[in-house]
Amino acid sequence: MNAPASSPFRKGRARTLLKPRIRVMIVDDSLTVRTIFRRMVESETSMEIAGTASSGERAIAQIKDEPADVVLLDLEMPGMGGLDALPALLDASPGTQILVVSSLTEDGAEATIKALSGGAADTLQKPRPGGFTEEYRSQLLGKIKALGRAPKLADGSTQSDHKVAEAETTKDQPAEFHAPLNDRPTKRPDVIAIGASTGGIHALNLMLRELSSQCSLPILITQHLPSNFIPVFARQIEVASGRPTKIAEDGIEIRRGEIAIAAGHGHMCVRRIAGRLVVRTSSEPTSSGCLPSVDPMLRSLAKSCDGRVLAILLSGMGRDGFEGAEELVESGGAVWAQDAKTCAVWGMPGAVAKGGLASMIAPPEKLGQSIMNQYADARSVAG
Repeated sequence: MNAPASSPFRKGRARTLLKPRIRVMIVDDSLTVRTIFRRMVESETSMEIAGTASSGERAIAQIKDEPADVVLLDLEMPGMGGLDALPALLDASPGTQILVVSSLTEDGAEATIKALSGGAADTLQKPRPGGFTEEYRSQLLGKIKALGRAPKLADGSTQSDHKVAEAETTKDQPAEFHAPLNDRPTKRPDVIAIGASTGGIHALNLMLRELSSQCSLPILITQHLPSNFIPVFARQIEVASGRPTKIAEDGIEIRRGEIAIAAGHGHMCVRRIAGRLVVRTSSEPTSSGCLPSVDPMLRSLAKSCDGRVLAILLSGMGRDGFEGAEELVESGGAVWAQDAKTCAVWGMPGAVAKGGLASMIAPPEKLGQSIMNQYADARSVAG
């Protein structure tokens, strides 16, 4: 039966499609959920359904023959669940972006963080019955659009034949980008500050694995996540990095050899008090609208450390971190950015790269190796 004219999920055919559609696969054991998601996707003329599957096994088999740009992946399914299917999906279809549709329970958060660390690009809460609203539809389609602008693969090919390298369709994450690097002299850092969002957790894990205890600089991380995911995220980062990791609540001291994670309820700002760096949380509005936001972290560090900061922007939507990076560079700090090819979304790192603020643009592993090469013997004055 056709949707009524007033339905938010009706198919729009008024304009001719000039660009290739984003191909979406839906993987969920619930027929009801698959049907609702299908209607939502098909209501958007820039998207089409590549396939649906009720299990991880079926999704893996299908995606080999029907490539998808974005997979909506449920984690809890009979047989092979989404967490086990994730690496096989990525192996079977390199370049596909995985959007995990998860609950916000603690168990759901644990599984979702594992998925994000393992290569999933982003997450979206699965609503309760009655929660599939127009607002939810807008959130879902917005994430699909951002993830569907995939960069070229390493061999120069694209994920599916419909992909084209048009600047307009790939403006957030071009296949190749040659930015003029910032060659200003920079001060030796006392702190490493990392900002990340969509796709950033996987990149963060890859980068941190390259760091050994010989680099004792304190590490501050602002990652865009729901607030009740932060404790799980902090535990995961501690395991991945092998460093003591704490949530940066108000009054926490920044110490060398440790990692501080921005709390989900406020920005992590840093003040120097009696020679020590101390966290002061803030919920002031920011131009990005993010909470926590990368900009206040970088601004506060530019002042409290007199620019002796290395800021690293990893995969993420939008421009959060750009304004703070500008102030940091003006005060003598260094800014590095993840490259477009390895990003899920080249928004945040792309902004600083295009703005000429980045002195290095590289994959996460190389960023970590460069930290060790340049700052392994650095001593922080933070503690």
